[in-house]
Amino acid sequence: MWLGSAQVVEGRVPPDSIWSLLHREGHRLFPDEMFADLFSDRGRRSIPPQIVAIVMVLQKCFGKTDREAVECFEFDARWKYACGVDLDYPSFAHTVLVDMRARLARSERPKRIFEVTLGAAHGAGLVGSRRVLDSTPLYDAVATMDTVTLVRSAIRALLRVADADLEAELRSWLTSGDDYLSLSKPQIDWDDPAERDALIETRARDAYACLVVLDGRALTGEVTDGAEMLATVVGQDLVEGDDGVFGIVRGVATDRVIFTIDPDARHGHKTQSKGFDGCKGHIAEDPDSEIITTTTVTPGNVGDGAVAAELIDDLIKDTPVKKARDNRSRKKKRTRSKVFGDAAYGSGEFQGVLEDHDIESGCKTQAPSPPKGGLFTKDRFTIDLDAQTVTCPNEVTVTFLGPADRRRLAYFADHCSACALRSECTTSKTGRQIAINPNEAILARARARQGDPAWRADYRATRPKVERKLGHLMRHRHGGRRARVRGQTKVDADFNLLAAAANLARLAVHGLHTTPNGWAI
Repeated sequence: MWLGSAQVVEGRVPPDSIWSLLHREGHRLFPDEMFADLFSDRGRRSIPPQIVAIVMVLQKCFGKTDREAVECFEFDARWKYACGVDLDYPSFAHTVLVDMRARLARSERPKRIFEVTLGAAHGAGLVGSRRVLDSTPLYDAVATMDTVTLVRSAIRALLRVADADLEAELRSWLTSGDDYLSLSKPQIDWDDPAERDALIETRARDAYACLVVLDGRALTGEVTDGAEMLATVVGQDLVEGDDGVFGIVRGVATDRVIFTIDPDARHGHKTQSKGFDGCKGHIAEDPDSEIITTTTVTPGNVGDGAVAAELIDDLIKDTPVKKARDNRSRKKKRTRSKVFGDAAYGSGEFQGVLEDHDIESGCKTQAPSPPKGGLFTKDRFTIDLDAQTVTCPNEVTVTFLGPADRRRLAYFADHCSACALRSECTTSKTGRQIAINPNEAILARARARQGDPAWRADYRATRPKVERKLGHLMRHRHGGRRARVRGQTKVDADFNLLAAAANLARLAVHGLHTTPNGWAI
């Protein structure tokens, strides 16, 4: 007798697995009505959105391609079980997943699947008032482009979007002999500097010729985008020498575009010695339940602290600035939120945001960097912000002036010339100077706070939890560490769906289930 998926799988998968959770609660988590705005009620019957949503979640959970995910739904009884259908339920084309992602992207709630998982966690009381922040590189899904490839790709893209007449006019100005049809580099002796220089010079002149032709014209959207990309690539990578010959810019331009087919990607550095090309995925996690509360994706060159406030927006909304200050002035007792992060989140700006909203900081602030040669560090100097003075280790006091919202300098100048500690303090002929950060007081409080053994113990016990969560997210190459889509918007949506899958797996471990009063564990 033919068995249903429940009869085959029930008892063979743990009750705290994602399979069991989706089988038990999938129809409540992702009812078809949740996706009603994405589809018309006219036309042929579509695959039930609940099934598609569950397949998308499992796809991210196990790092499958679209075709592999549909194949798993076709032949793996666990996937049918999770979707709540029998083993003979028909499969569907992999393009259904592509279509669903596109529909979600165009909707007013593109991240609704993640929102549902977070809502269930909140309903079950799993989301508290503590957050841990961190980021991870997301490698771009394209090959790295050097300057020659960038310029040729930008010209080829411009020719492709131009209409027949404009393309013919642009081609009439090209003098290099390159037809810009092939993706491969021109065949030259790459060991010959003269040939390399000639290649760069001729392609640069082709690029500038195209821009001259288009200058001042009314262009269509695609041609405008193509022209802007070409101008960006030329401006950042090429320079005209005094002899009128074009060459490659020495050094790296700020915010340099590295791919023409994915202009959002950037060179990034997770550490000083380890770089990557692509984007960064940022998360905030509740360290107690290990539920991800927020995600966002930025270009790879954006610092972690730049989006820190965005990651704790839910905590900030709970404690507006005025309310937080009122609470402190009245000494009103309440449970304070706390945010943990490594030194990337310990800037004065972010520490100030936490203070303004009465959020306890578990973010590590770096000690002042020592000058070269092991000289006295800044913390050996006593800074009095009220008196606007700085006192050096030799008890010499100088004043500093200027507005408090700007960087100020305290100069010891002539005091250093006859100082007995000069050799331990400075090698500068003009004497030692100390920079006063606009957030100096905030940084001083942060450094004093993290000197407390209890603070350090809490930090060591809590912050590593987010690294483990990022390890879970990145354990599959496809759709994990390596982005499987292009463009920051698409990578952001894909990373958010990955977080939703991780949340569901965690909710299963917690034993999420429904009761007459809502979600519970």
